[in-house]
Amino acid sequence: MTTPYVIGIGNAIMDVIAPTDDARLAQLGIQKGIMQLIERDRSEYLMAAQADDHSPRREQARLVPGGSVANTLAGIGMLGLRTAFIGRVANDALGLSYAEQTEAAGTVFVNPPVGGEVLPTSRSIIFVTPDGERSMNTYLGISAELGVEDVNPATFQGAGWLFLEGYLFDKPDGKQAFLKAAEACHAAGGRAGIALSDPFCVDRHREDFRRLVAGPMDYVIGNIHEWSSLYQTEDLETALAQAVADCGTVICTRSGESAILIREGERVEVPVDRVVPVDATGAGDQFAAGLIYGLAIGATLEAAGRMGCLAAAEVIGHVGPRPERDLRADFRAEGLI
Repeated sequence: MTTPYVIGIGNAIMDVIAPTDDARLAQLGIQKGIMQLIERDRSEYLMAAQADDHSPRREQARLVPGGSVANTLAGIGMLGLRTAFIGRVANDALGLSYAEQTEAAGTVFVNPPVGGEVLPTSRSIIFVTPDGERSMNTYLGISAELGVEDVNPATFQGAGWLFLEGYLFDKPDGKQAFLKAAEACHAAGGRAGIALSDPFCVDRHREDFRRLVAGPMDYVIGNIHEWSSLYQTEDLETALAQAVADCGTVICTRSGESAILIREGERVEVPVDRVVPVDATGAGDQFAAGLIYGLAIGATLEAAGRMGCLAAAEVIGHVGPRPERDLRADFRAEGLI
């Protein structure tokens, strides 16, 4: 049997992770513990400030490829499947490092870094204080400009699964890229899906999201807030009933409660593993990784959901959005593989 092949499309964001302290945050005017979008000038100022930090906690910043779908693909790849990532980076130091590290980790970085007069590579400058709080300052840069020219149908030959990032649906070019990718995936005999990503993104593009879910998407992952926003109802069951009428496979996560998975008349609820989170970053990304892995290898719906929950529990037990141990051992221990 050939190894399943998963392609993802999303924001290619380099995480620039730097230790700091509360006084330095105040000096830089950073609100502690939140993620905020910043403009290019602010990102360049913070990058320079990080590099010029001479405090006792001064350490070299770590450059770690990030972005929601990129994190999911990393998890899927660590589980043993072939993966490829379609995203935009510039031909600058961060972009070259992003592409190189992605390839080194086993995921094909499909499109070469873009040269010329372009926006710089996207980055999230993450200041980490001694208490473990992460203050994230994200500049979207070139990754948000991904468009149809970045999607080559030839990439999808042999691909069984496509996973899209809802955040990129914010721009018209991203929408067209998604439609082209879904068409190419289906032409290759694969299945296309999306993570809704953010209820505010759904609010901004509700009708387009509805058409996407009811049209080319074979599976959709969302949380309770995103499904409620999509169908404009506070009653989850009403929202899920509409989702099932639109799409073949519907997954709903509920923070701290069991995940709901529905496919072709079958409905299962999978309990989550309750652990005290060290860092909740990446929980949704790795839930998607475990779930898609399970679906791709032909596991039952319940087993795939359980894999997603186990992957999410692992990643919130340590700092960072990607797995640190072999999850297949966990899956084997649970009798899932």
